[in-house]
Amino acid sequence: MTEPIFDLRFAESEADIEAAQALRYRVFVAELGGGGSGVDHTACLERDTFDPVCRHLILRDLARPEGDRVIGVYRLMTESGAAKAGRFYSEAEYDLAPLRRSGRRLLELGRSCLHPDYRGGAAMYHIWAGLADYVTAEGIDVLFGVASFHGTDPDALAAPLSILGHRHLAPPALRVTARPPEAVPLVRLAEGEYDRAAAMKQVPALIKAYLRLGGCVGQGAWIDRQFNTTDVCMVMDTAQLNDRARAIYTRPRP
Repeated sequence: MTEPIFDLRFAESEADIEAAQALRYRVFVAELGGGGSGVDHTACLERDTFDPVCRHLILRDLARPEGDRVIGVYRLMTESGAAKAGRFYSEAEYDLAPLRRSGRRLLELGRSCLHPDYRGGAAMYHIWAGLADYVTAEGIDVLFGVASFHGTDPDALAAPLSILGHRHLAPPALRVTARPPEAVPLVRLAEGEYDRAAAMKQVPALIKAYLRLGGCVGQGAWIDRQFNTTDVCMVMDTAQLNDRARAIYTRPRP
């Protein structure tokens, strides 16, 4: 693959947003088997009613052909965006009352995905560097959002869900809770009933990345049958980032 030429910015036009939605379709629908009422299979776009009130952070590789340059996206929803939409996206799955009543400045992260050719490399650091700039500029206190395991059978995910519940549960002040009827317990196996190293290998890369940054998980998982996933709600207090995590989060763009 040609050496990438990364360019990170917020979407500035409807064409930019559609390019982000096209990448989301490739990853969430074509690759992972997701669906939903907003999916446009004819145009190959994954979209929903929240897109118009969000900011879309897009990473492009300018070395790729015009029209196929968006290789990473993140969707950001502020409290003002949530007010316009009537709620945060993740409030359909989790009771966010602890965050709502904290009085702290909130930012919801969602629809994060990378083109398959750019996973495991420098692309995500570029996105995080841009996200860090935004968090600093806007004075964001708490980042949160759902992150997913593929599949809807929580018993098949018993070990990785359990290790999250045992070792990475959010403190009470940040402990959002999965809503019925699709809520399922995180802790499905007692400590000692699973291999910790093997369990962590089953945890998706994005969730592990949030944990390395000091993130934690809400109480319970939520089965998203439209997207064919089992979701956990990640929460990160930006004031609690340790020095190592802050260095990872704000690593300069190469």
